Amino acid sequence: MNPARIRVLIVDDEELARQVLREHLDAHPDFELAGECGNGFDAVKSVAELKPDLVFLDIQMPKLDGFEVLELLDERPLVVFVTAYDEFALKAFEVHAVDYLLKPFRKERFDAALLRVTGRLRQPRPDYSQAARDSRPPGSYLERIVIRDGAKLHVLPLDRVDYILARDDYVGVHSGGKEYLKQQTLSSLEAALDPAEFVRIHRSAIVNLSRIVRIEPYSRDSKVVLLSNGDQLPASRTGLVALEQALEGNKLDGNKG
Repeated sequence: MNPARIRVLIVDDEELARQVLREHLDAHPDFELAGECGNGFDAVKSVAELKPDLVFLDIQMPKLDGFEVLELLDERPLVVFVTAYDEFALKAFEVHAVDYLLKPFRKERFDAALLRVTGRLRQPRPDYSQAARDSRPPGSYLERIVIRDGAKLHVLPLDRVDYILARDDYVGVHSGGKEYLKQQTLSSLEAALDPAEFVRIHRSAIVNLSRIVRIEPYSRDSKVVLLSNGDQLPASRTGLVALEQALEGNKLDGNKG
């Protein structure tokens, strides 16, 4: 491959969509196809291995969606989203996408996207992982947590998460007796969780309310939260207030039903 050409990775779970992108790309000699992927898991691995300059990225895919792929990337290629859904356009630009191609698109629209890519190649590459974590519409919350562990990728639905601990620049997500480390602050993850389901009971701990069995005194001035798996978590005074408010709120919501 010619190193002077712009290396492209195509990520889409539909073969026909990948074929259309390939055909349009063939008309541009300054770009070369470095690889293709049919799902988000393979996309994360291929970006690390192939180090493309540009990724055409579908949004709605099995295993991982396009935004979750960006959250897991260490490399920083340019990204053009390609999707049949226009409701993701605002979020796409919040995570610094170069362009947003709405299927079906004309060749002229594709060519315009490549022109924007060429202009952006000279600029610093964005930090997709942080932007993808922070870009969430008000009132919407995570449904799962995606974690990269070396070559392994874990997708944890939130109903399987027991609690989360602060680990310096990481968080330790506890699920089923295992801890999964994710590079993120506890505060930023807390902001993405539904407060009706997860509460920060200590500066270093967030707990799934459904896992709480009871609250017991630990010393004269402190208490611990006992979980259904037998683990215990310390609770600060402010954490206990937040916990009591959340539990009371859930009780009231249950009574309404």
